[in-house]
Amino acid sequence: MSGLILDKKLFKFLRDLRDHNDRDWFAENKNRYETDVRGPAVELVSRLQKPLDKVAPMLHVVPKAHNGSVMRIYRDTRFSKDKLPYKTNVGISFRHQAGKDIHAPGIYLHFDPDECFIGAGCWRPDGPTLAAIRALIDTDPKAWKRTRNQKSFAQHYELVGESLKTAPRDYPKDHPLIEDLWRKDFIAIAPFTTSEVTSASFPDLVVERVKQARPLMRFLCDAIDVPY
Repeated sequence: MSGLILDKKLFKFLRDLRDHNDRDWFAENKNRYETDVRGPAVELVSRLQKPLDKVAPMLHVVPKAHNGSVMRIYRDTRFSKDKLPYKTNVGISFRHQAGKDIHAPGIYLHFDPDECFIGAGCWRPDGPTLAAIRALIDTDPKAWKRTRNQKSFAQHYELVGESLKTAPRDYPKDHPLIEDLWRKDFIAIAPFTTSEVTSASFPDLVVERVKQARPLMRFLCDAIDVPY
């Protein structure tokens, strides 16, 4: 794959939006958003569609401006004290075909002027999903340790997210994998530099990172009995 897709204009728009996060400014700069942000993000998804269909065929990769893999820039402020109307980052979500929302195992791309990364796994899984993941860690600890410590995965990814303060129900406090059983999120991230994101080879790098996340994605999918 070749040809520049994302460039510094995307980050310039996001910085400007951070300084002017209101509906009037956004309306005046809507064309910039379409040209510099959403259009290139959709094009990136389009470039990734065929290669990801080969390396991660269970993921939905949908290159559409609306109701596709590129997430809405509009914030849901109904239940938030923060009433700023727009997100100041670009999010792209490749959801698992078996999942109806972002809490299922999936891949997420995040572009922000201060931080860019790829995420893989389950963010805030529901109760049954979380219980199933913990159960597989408990019953097959060798498989979990192989997943967590697999060389190419561990070289690029770091497990992140929130954890409990104590052992989950039904697990002893001295369980040998208690720190992993504490987890409420089973998500790993690998950072990107701005220069990587704005390079012509960025789609290839994304595909490589998706390949490297395969051990975690397979473990999580095995836990909830869905293919990957």
